[in-house]
Amino acid sequence: MMPVLPGIALRHLLARKRQTLVSLFGIMLGTAFFLGISALMQGSEADFIHRLIDNSPHITIEDEFRNPHLQPVAQLYPGAVIQMHRVKPETETRGIRGYKQALDYLRTMPGLRASPLMQGQGLVSFAGKDEALSLNGIIPQDIDRVSTIGSYMTVGTIQDLAANPDGIIIGSELARLLSLERGESITVSATTGQRRVFKIVGIFHTGRASYDQSQVFLALKRVQALLNRPNRANSIIVKLDDPYAAHDTAGRIETRLGYKSVSWQEASEDMMSALALRNIIMYSVVSAVLVVAAFGIYNVISTVVMEKQRDIAILKSMGFHAGDIQSIFLTEGLLLGALGCGLGLPLGMAIMYGLGLLHFKFPGTSQVTPMPIDWGWHQFVIAGGFAFLAAVGAAVLPARRAARVRPVDILRGAGA
Repeated sequence: MMPVLPGIALRHLLARKRQTLVSLFGIMLGTAFFLGISALMQGSEADFIHRLIDNSPHITIEDEFRNPHLQPVAQLYPGAVIQMHRVKPETETRGIRGYKQALDYLRTMPGLRASPLMQGQGLVSFAGKDEALSLNGIIPQDIDRVSTIGSYMTVGTIQDLAANPDGIIIGSELARLLSLERGESITVSATTGQRRVFKIVGIFHTGRASYDQSQVFLALKRVQALLNRPNRANSIIVKLDDPYAAHDTAGRIETRLGYKSVSWQEASEDMMSALALRNIIMYSVVSAVLVVAAFGIYNVISTVVMEKQRDIAILKSMGFHAGDIQSIFLTEGLLLGALGCGLGLPLGMAIMYGLGLLHFKFPGTSQVTPMPIDWGWHQFVIAGGFAFLAAVGAAVLPARRAARVRPVDILRGAGA
């Protein structure tokens, strides 16, 4: 047998079937849309971060210090009355000194992979055409462990650089502009005046035209020779098994090595802030749908309170306390919220499944991109929890009003 208070609550709802169904339908749709939009937005955020994490180093160790070193005169005479300006620092060869020892230290850290990189500017000349280049000196045997460039190779492989130290890997856009193919030779000039002929051993295609046109990869020692920086690397790129530990790991590395270590979170701080702001806007919009649906529940229960004041007075005169009366109407909101969530979550899953079937092919790309959907359990908890709280919250004010009904006034007025 159903307990008394829930039984009374259910009778109230069934007495106004049309209004109850409309309120239930509103909570159900609100829950479904909340779940679908939230899963879509969170999925796109996860996809963006995944692409950012995969295509960028988790940590980049640069050949500079976070805070510039003080000039010797400032160290000798701190707080001096006389100051010297325009002191030209001593010219030195840029790069991470002792980068091999730094690599030995990094490789002792668990879950971490590192590789040196020598970057500089150059110019390629071929058939009377010149194109500006960004030179990337790499160690072919290590680069696949810290970079995804190998997965973009369309002709040849990164390891072809190890077999041919005088080889070069270029982007598909540069190959198209200069009508280049694998096996042809090109002349690369550096800003130092050094020139060298390289043989094309591979071509990559990332889909980013500017990158495919300007970036080239060569053996580390060849770039060191072109830039007149022997035994130097101007950055070390690091990948971690746990990308979200990059910020703390970068701090430890910088403390140990002294060189500026930038995590992907720090490098993309503006993007992460934009994503956080987007989430606030998204949850505000989808929450408004449930708030509107909650007003339907408020309207139904308020109407029941107005219509059932004589019944409430009789219940109180029979010995029901104000808390019991309040519980009846809160139970009505609880029933509508539970049933609305129970029907809305499967409907939301159907919306998520339908969105996941959508695929897009954007202009200028050859890849088909699916709609990213986050199927994480927390999406269901957030959507169901917010919908349930909105439904119960809409019943609070009518329930309190019902609890304050005075039986004497109601019954006296009815008798008069």
